[in-house]
Amino acid sequence: MARLNDIQAILAPDLEALNAIIVRTLHSDTPLMNEIVGNYLRIKGKQLRPLLVLLSGKFFGGVNDRVLHAGAAIEMLHNASLIHDDVIDQAQVRRGVPTISSVWDNHVAVLVGDFFVTGALRCAVQTGDSRILESLAQMGGDLSLGEIDQIDNARLRNIDEQTYLRTISKKTASLFECCVTVGGYANNAPAEALADLSRYARLLGICFQIKDDTFDYFNDPVVGKPTGNDLREGKVTLPLIHALSRHDLPERGQMLALLTKSQLTATDIDRLVRFAKDAGGIDYSYEVMNRLQNEANDILRAYEPNETIEMFKQIFAFIIERKN
Repeated sequence: MARLNDIQAILAPDLEALNAIIVRTLHSDTPLMNEIVGNYLRIKGKQLRPLLVLLSGKFFGGVNDRVLHAGAAIEMLHNASLIHDDVIDQAQVRRGVPTISSVWDNHVAVLVGDFFVTGALRCAVQTGDSRILESLAQMGGDLSLGEIDQIDNARLRNIDEQTYLRTISKKTASLFECCVTVGGYANNAPAEALADLSRYARLLGICFQIKDDTFDYFNDPVVGKPTGNDLREGKVTLPLIHALSRHDLPERGQMLALLTKSQLTATDIDRLVRFAKDAGGIDYSYEVMNRLQNEANDILRAYEPNETIEMFKQIFAFIIERKN
């Protein structure tokens, strides 16, 4: 498996400096906010997004103060979205620890998420580059619109691959693309080279969401989400979309009929999950991910081979191989 921890080790000094900026930015004169934020920041995820900012900065000239503040802004915005998502999803646990909303309440969690947003804006201002602010604003809008599109697609029963890919391109891939873009802006990267690398990052983000969605079809605590969780929320993802596109399958009509129900039972969800897997939905999802990886590698071949380009390749491989 591609070793993300090797990349984290190489970038450790820069990542530590970035995280220190986040801690300083989110410190306040309100004890309760400091307590909640301090507890939250103790448990870190993979920090893929700030790693991408650092790699982009490194590739286009080196990690400087502007790159670090841009990466801190990205990480705070990402965490704000997670805190707000936990409120919407009524999630009890995040990264193995109780969520802010479950420990305190939704009111407090929303305010903490908003505080992370204001911290991100302060860091973006520190870069002194209006293009970085504009990129963050565009990305924030795309994330919201992608989530709204997903809700609307579920409501209208829009179940096709192109609609799915357009939605995840907004709600997930736009953030990955923004990471590379702001890292390049922080070093005044050449426009054409930055556009190509940003396109790589968008493919990476689409792949990330497809892989995340495959976890929904396996009842394995290592994998992450409970089986069928997306279906309970009205989300139809690529494995099932592919299965439903197969007109040769006799069960197809019954499965489409199930999706018209206002609420799925546990039995309904089990049938849909089994149908998607038996129809090759998981294998097809991996075919799509591998196709995206090949397209991304073609983009990277245009650059002179170096350590940073190799790390970009390794991150893509890690995304496909990851277990959670």
